[in-house]
Amino acid sequence: MSEQVVHIVDDDAPMRDSVAFLLAAEDIESRSYESARALLDRREQLEPGCIVTDIRMPEMNGLELVQELKRLAVPHPVIVLTGHADVSLAVQAMKAGVVDFLEKPFEDEALLRAVRSALTRGEGEISRHKERAEIAERAAQLTAREREVFDAIVGGESNKAAALKLGISPRTVEIYRANVMTKMQAESLSELVRMALQLDRPVSD
Repeated sequence: MSEQVVHIVDDDAPMRDSVAFLLAAEDIESRSYESARALLDRREQLEPGCIVTDIRMPEMNGLELVQELKRLAVPHPVIVLTGHADVSLAVQAMKAGVVDFLEKPFEDEALLRAVRSALTRGEGEISRHKERAEIAERAAQLTAREREVFDAIVGGESNKAAALKLGISPRTVEIYRANVMTKMQAESLSELVRMALQLDRPVSD
């Protein structure tokens, strides 16, 4: 957990400092941002971890930040801090994918529990995100014909059926199939199907 960073987003400097101090006391590293835009400007360099954001901020509020993070496929789990009047916004944020929200004033232990849970969840999500990116990179190396054979294989078609569909010989399908397995670094058909699912490619039931 010490390798992960909690990204604190709040336009209120004393609140940012307070949360950072609390986390530091528990040996949890943090980085602070005075606005949602400041965080988004660093999105390509964000250290693994989670995001703690206030819901009510000028220019871009916490809900809008969550929606933008989702659009940009930033995998970090998000916790929102909300005032009593903003609970409906926090509920909307939950629907948008926030993992937790805390109503101010909150107990220190409640925030620490939420952060620890988000960091544990984030570790798995970031690992999955990295794996998806690596699989997509391999898939991008496939030729157009190899992609067609890839889709046919994971779609449950036999070499013969794929050959008929693509207008090539079964032997040629076998060659392309071997190329696909090599380029995708798949050791079995089941592994290739799992990769296809991560790429959201059509897979047979």
